[in-house]
Amino acid sequence: MNIVLLLVGTALVLWGADKFTDGACGVARRWNVSELVIGLTIVAMGTSLPELIVSLFSSIRGSGDMSVGNIVGSNIFNTLVIIGASAMAMKIAVSRITLYRDISLSFGVAVVLFLMGRDGELSRVEGILLLGVFACFLYNLFAAERKNKKNQTEVSEQTKDIEPVWKLLLFLVIGVASLVGGGQLLVNNAAELARSWGVSESVIGLTILAGGTSMPELATSVVAARKGSNDLALGNALGSNIFNITLVLGLCNVISPMRIPLISTTDWAFLIGSNVVLAVCAITRMRLCRIEGFVLLLCYAAYLTLLFV
Repeated sequence: MNIVLLLVGTALVLWGADKFTDGACGVARRWNVSELVIGLTIVAMGTSLPELIVSLFSSIRGSGDMSVGNIVGSNIFNTLVIIGASAMAMKIAVSRITLYRDISLSFGVAVVLFLMGRDGELSRVEGILLLGVFACFLYNLFAAERKNKKNQTEVSEQTKDIEPVWKLLLFLVIGVASLVGGGQLLVNNAAELARSWGVSESVIGLTILAGGTSMPELATSVVAARKGSNDLALGNALGSNIFNITLVLGLCNVISPMRIPLISTTDWAFLIGSNVVLAVCAITRMRLCRIEGFVLLLCYAAYLTLLFV
């Protein structure tokens, strides 16, 4: 029965990713907003709902280690697997603004989280600081978008032959619902199977739980890459990384300060190091091809090997 539900969850995630991508790209064209900004905001927040839900409930129940562990594992998965798989699916061009703003910020917030968590806990003040970083990120993002619009000399004609707004928003809602629902089926049934095979709870949390809650991002980014929406694919993964640490953990810490005693040196190293590897892969030719995608996936395989060993 678990296997059947796994297949159902997979089908829901893939179908939801297709609809969600169509809706997000349509909204970007309709409102004349870049796909990168849509990916960093609407798509990243929508596909990060599982992490938000899991972390909020963990925080309310006083299980801070599970909440932070889920975020750390999800961000490692986002950077290495989601971007790696997207690059394997289709060559992805990397703009300078993506490299110097978004990848750098993903790296920066990972370092900030590590520094905050060295004493084994996160306070309300630190949660407020994380929320402040998120607010500054959004402000700068939309300020840059407004500046780009002012510099445009021609009116965009992309809004022609686009689905009506209500239909695009319906695609977004249906897509998110399918992604979250399918992701939950994948997480719950994969975890049950893992327990039946004798896999420990800590490994389940850092791999199956983190990977399962990141399935919406994976499906959305790969589908977006296949459809040629490079900025949407990259923006989704990087935006989720920033969203997870600044907004999700910031909000959770304001609700209830967390203790985080179970995050190992290996996890911290891969959380920060994955962003460094991504930056090196991106800066060499300002694009991610199959070889770079393979390198990122290989790094995640090394991470899993260290976890299980």
